[in-house]
Amino acid sequence: MKTDSTAILPAATLDDDAWEDLLSFIEERRVIPIVGPELLQVATDRGPRQLYDWVAEKLVARLNVARADLPERYTLNDVVCLFLAGRGRREEAYVRLRSVLRDAPFEPPAALRQLAAITDFDLFVTTTFDSLLESAINQERFGGAGSTEVIAYAPNRVVDLPAERERLTRPVVYHLFGKLSAFPTYVISDEDLLEYICGLQNESLVPERLFHELEHNHLLVIGSNFSNWLARLFLRMAKRHRLSDPREVGEVLADDEVAQDERLVAFLQQVSVRTRIYTGAERFVAELHERWQRRQKAAGATGATGASARAGPSGVSGPGASGFSPARFLPPAREMPDHAVFISYAREDLAAVQQIKAGLEAAGVTTWFDMDRLEAGDDYDHKIQRNIARCSYFIPVISRTTESRLEGYFRREWSYALDRARNMADGALFILPVSVDGTDAAQARVPERFQALHFTRLDGGQVTPEFAQRLAQLLRGRH
Repeated sequence: MKTDSTAILPAATLDDDAWEDLLSFIEERRVIPIVGPELLQVATDRGPRQLYDWVAEKLVARLNVARADLPERYTLNDVVCLFLAGRGRREEAYVRLRSVLRDAPFEPPAALRQLAAITDFDLFVTTTFDSLLESAINQERFGGAGSTEVIAYAPNRVVDLPAERERLTRPVVYHLFGKLSAFPTYVISDEDLLEYICGLQNESLVPERLFHELEHNHLLVIGSNFSNWLARLFLRMAKRHRLSDPREVGEVLADDEVAQDERLVAFLQQVSVRTRIYTGAERFVAELHERWQRRQKAAGATGATGASARAGPSGVSGPGASGFSPARFLPPAREMPDHAVFISYAREDLAAVQQIKAGLEAAGVTTWFDMDRLEAGDDYDHKIQRNIARCSYFIPVISRTTESRLEGYFRREWSYALDRARNMADGALFILPVSVDGTDAAQARVPERFQALHFTRLDGGQVTPEFAQRLAQLLRGRH
């Protein structure tokens, strides 16, 4: 993105060179969108409205606040402050707000769906408490399945990214100011916001992995509606250096609030030449989406390689098995669907397991495996036991990795599967071992009962038509 001093002036669009730079950085996954409430235009019985305005109006009635005591154009903060001034219980405001949104399940706005469709974005940060962004990603990328990782920050419960960004296996939405709950663990007032900002500046309370990414990547701050000083503080907090210090990354602020604040624009023009201001959040997203799509079509027409042609968390590349077209890998849902096929594997074999899942689901076979393996303790172990106890079939993935590891959680999963199989009739089929690299079944370090079973060879995880058809027939016979 250009660095000349005129770049800071608010603009209705970026010039072609700036768009080219931005799209190139997006393809290289060096851009993080930070989504604010201006993008939350929802369809109500009174026409399109900004979600926070609609919530504030509904909350007036739920909290029995006197409408006459509010400003003409009141905000959610105004409603909460008036409620507290009347000796209302702070905790009650969060419960009522949650019930307001629970009773009104809005569809994700078009702008959020356009952002979600840009599959080069793998990490989203939102300053809102609603679930519309993750719903948009699930709809655009996963057919509505809940495959997006959702993380919420709170000063009293610091949760960071589950891994370094390059190791993330599913798109992540990080709620920087908390997520909707019946508990006071999200921002609904200016006082809440102050506490969260203070917490995020405390070294012991900051999510370090997330802020490392914010510091070292370009940022798209879209529809934040930050006030003058909050915008300054937020940028300084994200970049962790003086804004006037030389830096390789910049940011675009796309909303109407910043563009109309002459003092803020003057400040940024003087100290932050890597910042650009684009007037209008929805218009910015629409133009970004249109230009990204056009670039993808051009790359596809010329056979160029890019993010959409690379194998990664949301796709697999390479030729499919005989009789199959290449299948697209969709991360498994957080919770195992009913009657799914459970895949047990060693972490190092994840790429092959992704291929197995993609190939089987292309044939109509629902599969599940634990992709994240970040939880620990009894709760996690009980979850795995429950899933193995109710899955339709169990596929242990055998490989040179499992051969080399005398210990591993996958061996505990194998044990749970054998425990269930012991309660089955002789000859009942439940465990279907798969070898992904030609590992010899006769010599494999597997339970003795595995060795008596037929091993299917799926090199690299490429599913054969015979295996997919066999499993599909078994499932039809069972259900």
